[in-house]
Amino acid sequence: MNILIVAATPQEVVTTKQYLAEKKYQRKDCSVHILITGVGLTNTTYSLTKYLSKTKPDLVIQAGIGGSFHPFYPPGSVYIINEEIFGDLGVEEGSEFKDVFDLGLAENSFPYADKWLVNPNATILNKIKLKQVRGVSINEITTNAGRIHQLMEKYNVIVESMEGAAFHYVCLQENIPFVQLRAVSNFVGERDKSRWLIKEAIENLNQELILAIRPLLCY
Repeated sequence: MNILIVAATPQEVVTTKQYLAEKKYQRKDCSVHILITGVGLTNTTYSLTKYLSKTKPDLVIQAGIGGSFHPFYPPGSVYIINEEIFGDLGVEEGSEFKDVFDLGLAENSFPYADKWLVNPNATILNKIKLKQVRGVSINEITTNAGRIHQLMEKYNVIVESMEGAAFHYVCLQENIPFVQLRAVSNFVGERDKSRWLIKEAIENLNQELILAIRPLLCY
């Protein structure tokens, strides 16, 4: 089993990296590699596509933090994102946001399913005992109350990130099994950083990431 772990920043997977080093996981028939893409959709698309052009892992796992739109999904909690969408690819008309599908500028065909980038690997997702939710990816962290309302009303999303949709898009196009793990660090729109739980989110993210890959490793 060859696994690739993808993260935007080294800090998000530092504990998992230490765990893997201690287990001496690099073997001929079993390996885990970590790819740090940089923050954002463009960096993720380029870095992951470049990596996959040379190596085809059996499974790719993206691990990162993000914001929650809903009070029932608080900071510190961790989820599987099973459906992703690009949340700022379109045009703002008055108080309404129209995406490229609304505008007829994109075909609603593979890798999209009714606008969404859906993870088809239900068997893999269901083995990880985490709640599965929808995610939206944007290039700029959402702070405006009106924009937050737009995203919630239009897409009924739970978690916001800056990389998830790019990750889904590339893995679907390359036909490689994938999982996106996302830990909530803050509520979307909350600008008081003292109320963010980044440390706790990263700790919980790595705990769940290790639990997810442990049964797959060849000890």
